[in-house]
Amino acid sequence: MKIQTGIDMIEVDRIQEAIERQGKRFLKKVYTDYEIAYCNNTGKMKYQHFAARFAAKEAVFKAISTENLPVKEDFWTKIEIYNRPDGKPMVNLEQLGLKNIMDMDLSISHLKDYAIASFTVLFN
Repeated sequence: MKIQTGIDMIEVDRIQEAIERQGKRFLKKVYTDYEIAYCNNTGKMKYQHFAARFAAKEAVFKAISTENLPVKEDFWTKIEIYNRPDGKPMVNLEQLGLKNIMDMDLSISHLKDYAIASFTVLFN
């Protein structure tokens, strides 16, 4: 067994600028349809939510990068961040085909200007 951890922090403005400059092209490259709908429905804080999900995907990538996954054009949309009904953030990695994950944990936080995420995975 091995434990891998990834962490990422990003400025909300960077994500907001990318969305405003590139629009759907950026959104479709990085986020799933579910994530886009979720973030767009958060009102004034939508860019914080987009940034938090971006940071989460980066943290996940850092933790699983030792698994020699091919990073293809659609890699980022194969990592989906969602929330359980109680609000706990979760990650769906089914589309990446990782079979050796025993457990994983994701934590996300954001303020007005920054978003941060930490991801820990236990591999068999």
